[in-house]
Amino acid sequence: MGCDGGTIPKRHELVKGPKKVEKVDKNAAIAARWKYCALSQEKLRRPIVSCDLGRFYNKDAVIEYLLDKTAERPNIEVAVHIRGIKDIKELNLTDNPAWAGERSNTKGDQYEDMNCGMFICPVVGVEMNGRHKFCFLQSCGCVFSDRAMKEVKTEICHKCGDTFQEEDIIVLNGTKEEVEKLQERMEEKRAKAKAGKKSKKSKVPETVSKSEDSQAPGPSDPVSSDPVSSSTSSDPSKATKRSSTTTPTTSSTTTTTTTTTIGSKRSIQGMKDKTELYKSLFTSHSSAKRTKDQTSNWVTHTPYHF
Repeated sequence: MGCDGGTIPKRHELVKGPKKVEKVDKNAAIAARWKYCALSQEKLRRPIVSCDLGRFYNKDAVIEYLLDKTAERPNIEVAVHIRGIKDIKELNLTDNPAWAGERSNTKGDQYEDMNCGMFICPVVGVEMNGRHKFCFLQSCGCVFSDRAMKEVKTEICHKCGDTFQEEDIIVLNGTKEEVEKLQERMEEKRAKAKAGKKSKKSKVPETVSKSEDSQAPGPSDPVSSDPVSSSTSSDPSKATKRSSTTTPTTSSTTTTTTTTTIGSKRSIQGMKDKTELYKSLFTSHSSAKRTKDQTSNWVTHTPYHF
């Protein structure tokens, strides 16, 4: 057959069959989602953040993306929904004491457990390695396993003690159906926030216009609205009668004002219903007055220095 050394070729070497479909290693796929940043494809390192869709990111990678969105980066479609730093939440993770680190097996002479995760659930102790379902609270950022949230049902965070609602629970690296639900929730949340901002902006000009209307003076009416004055202008005899009737009222008002002003300026020493002991408490009493011998020629910090 033309082969050197008398070798006999086999059929699969001569006949080309269909190519086998390459299968992705499950361990590698899980590690890519739970141990690497979804944006930069680098290994996760603190501070680690997550978005409303439950994906892992390195915080510095997200900041670089927000500062320069024009740069060509791989997997940029993963972070399209992140518009600002408020759209991410820093995760409060619990370290796994069994995690020895990546440099523990540099020689390659030790067994490396691929299922060992860097973080664990603080309630149940389950490792966050992709084999178990995990979620985090959007209010405080604490991460727990789904098993802990179902077994210990409460409205207070197990780790920090902050209150949360069911809407604050976001699944990490969920399935397609779970990601679609989270996306719908995110869009509803942003729509409500946008409507709230519009309502606040509309209320501000309304309050300004109301204040301007209250401060603006009313239109002056040149025509008198008093029927009596109009009638007196035509008949002088009625005018004299009107003036005679109005004089007592004006005098009464002046007397009341004078009495109130006099009453407000009345001295305490002239009140007969007050006792002498009560009057002596005030500086207007005769006992508080000093003679010329008691007065000093030098200035002090208080005029009542003796």
